[in-house]
Formats: sequence, structure tokens, C-alpha cells
Amino acid sequence: MEKVAFEGWLESISTTFLTLNDQQRNQSLDHLISLSGAVQLRHLSNGLETLLKRDFLRLLPLELAFYLMRWLDPETLLICCRVCKQWNKVISSCPEVWQGVCRELGWRIDESIQDATHWKGIYLKARLRMTQLKDQEAFETSSLIGHSARVYALYYKDGLLCTVFSVDYNDELDLLVSGSADFSVKVWALSAGACLNTLTGQTEWVTKVILQQSEVESMLHSPGDYILLSADKYEIKVWPLGREVNCKCLKTLSVSEDRSISLQPRLQFDGKYIVCSSDLGVYQWDFASFEILRVIKTQDPANLSLLSFGEVFALLFDNHFLYVMDLRTEAISGRWPLPAYRKSKRGSSFLAGVTSWLNGLDGDNDSGLVFATSMPDHSIHLVLWRENG
Repeated sequence: MEKVAFEGWLESISTTFLTLNDQQRNQSLDHLISLSGAVQLRHLSNGLETLLKRDFLRLLPLELAFYLMRWLDPETLLICCRVCKQWNKVISSCPEVWQGVCRELGWRIDESIQDATHWKGIYLKARLRMTQLKDQEAFETSSLIGHSARVYALYYKDGLLCTVFSVDYNDELDLLVSGSADFSVKVWALSAGACLNTLTGQTEWVTKVILQQSEVESMLHSPGDYILLSADKYEIKVWPLGREVNCKCLKTLSVSEDRSISLQPRLQFDGKYIVCSSDLGVYQWDFASFEILRVIKTQDPANLSLLSFGEVFALLFDNHFLYVMDLRTEAISGRWPLPAYRKSKRGSSFLAGVTSWLNGLDGDNDSGLVFATSMPDHSIHLVLWRENG
């Protein structure tokens, strides 16, 4: 066919093809393919690969490719990494992408680290940890044996596990504070061992004392002031504490004026928030205003107790299990079985270990002691992080 005639025929066919519906177009293409030989089929294959299998990661500038990848969820990102070496290289070279997925999961981000492989590794390790928590494979157990009688109280600080009752201390102030069954709080000179002051006002056994610097300002305190918290069955008292010996109670907190709701001996203070569990749930107060920020109500608050409270996770337990709660959703992320033990009403026979991971896993803080409790056979039962991977 002459060139001019062919071009006229092609134009006519193209015009007619555009008037067809999708089904008719598909039938026309199928018929043409059935009439094609090897040369035409090879040409069709090469053309379709160019049209349909464009590698946008190769064609787009890196800035645009990185921008598009930020819209992908973590699972899709991992699938894309397995497409080919080039895709894995590109995706694994963008720190913002992996910092983003880590941030969405609640992990702490150090912006000074711009190594994408570092953040990808953090995400993969954290993802494995969450799977292990869900499958009850994140922890392992151990025991400390040696006491000849029942252990009634445990204390853990800076990696040291001791058998003492409600105390806290500060080396800088050279002070130790202790709670007592005579409804009092005593302040001691740490180096001399002498009692400096006795604080009164509690109406029940003082089951918890905390000595901590304030990180916020209010009409009652300033950032950097040392604060003493003491708790009994119904009240939490806030005391100023510095170099001076005498001090008066700044504030008294409670969850019910008529004392119908009891506090559990699970008090926590980080300088910004006060957290305590009760028979109704877990209460969180803002230390600047002393207002209640949230109440986390669990299915069985009378038996489910708070061990420790962070920015991302909370550690809870009852008579049978240790629970990890995601505070963003208030859903249980995982649990770990506990042996039969005696749950002290004073809260002194069990405690949380290292708690920095509750503010977000960073790849290094998921190690060491998680939980410890005394056992009827006079031993101490330990729950430890299992080595990751």
C-alpha cells in the first residue's frame, strides 16, 4: 500500500476506533493481535513495557521521589524495598521517610542523626518488638534466691534492686525521704543519717513518697524547685523541699471528696504530670494547674494496677498478667503471664524496672529489668526484656 493511501486508511481507522466503546475497542485489539506475527508481537511487547512499566523512582528527581514515599505506609515501604536493588537503595537513603514512620509509631526521634539506615533499623526493631509484645515473646523471666523469709518490700533505682520500704533520695540535696505507717513523712540527712523533719497531715499509711524537681511553673512553685509527693489511701500531698528544713503542704489531691474512691499505692511524678491509679482507673494531673487531664478507665480497675506511666506506653498488671498499654489508643498492645504471687496492699512488694522505653522505644532502651515481685517461697521473680532478634 502506498504511503499516502496508508496514512489515509490509518486516519480513517483511528477515527472509527475512537467512536467505539471499551468492550468494542478490546475486541478490535484482540483481533489485531490474533493476526499479528512474531515481529509485531515483539514490537507490541517492547512498547507496552515502556508505557506500562515506567520506573518512576528512576525517572523522577530524588526530591519528588522522597516526597511521594512520605505518603506510603510502613508496610508498603517495606514491600517497595523488596522490588529491586535500585528501589531499596533509593528508599533506604531518605532519613525523613524512616524518621516519619518511627515518629508515627511514637518512637523518640533525634534529629541530629540523619542516617536513613539507622532509622530504618530502628523501625524494623521496634516493629519486631511490637509483634513480640502481641505474641507474648518480648520478655523472659528469672529469679533471685537467697532470702530466708518473705520479702515484703522492693526498691529499684539506677539499676540497683533492694528490699526496703517507701523511700526516695537525692544526692545533690543530701536528703532521703521515707513514708511510714504512723501517717508521717520523714526527711533525713543522707550522709549523717539524722532525721531533719517530720511532715504530718496524712490520715492513712504513707505508702509512697517521691522526691523530684519540678519542670513547670505555677503560683505555688517554679521550674527547678524540689518537690516531695506523699500518698496514702485517699490523698496525695505536694510539699516544697529545698535546703530549708520546715515546709508546709502546697496542695492536697484526691479523686473523691467523700473518700468513696481509694487510691492505689502506685504514684508517679516526672516533674510535669502526677499519675496515680485508683479503684476507678488511672488519673493524670497537670502539675502546673493541678487539674485532672485524663482518667483511663480499664475493665477491672479495682484489680488492674499501674506500674509505670510514660508518654507512649503504660505498664499495668493484675494478679495474672503484666500488660503494656498504648496510651494513644488506650488499647492493650501485649501481655505477659505472671506466676502466683502475693499482691501487697501497700504496693511495696512489686515494682517496675527500667522505664525509659515507656516514652518510646529508641532501639537501645528495650533491655534490662521490666518488673519484679516477691514470691511466697521468699524469692524475687524478675521479668526481663528478651534479646531482640
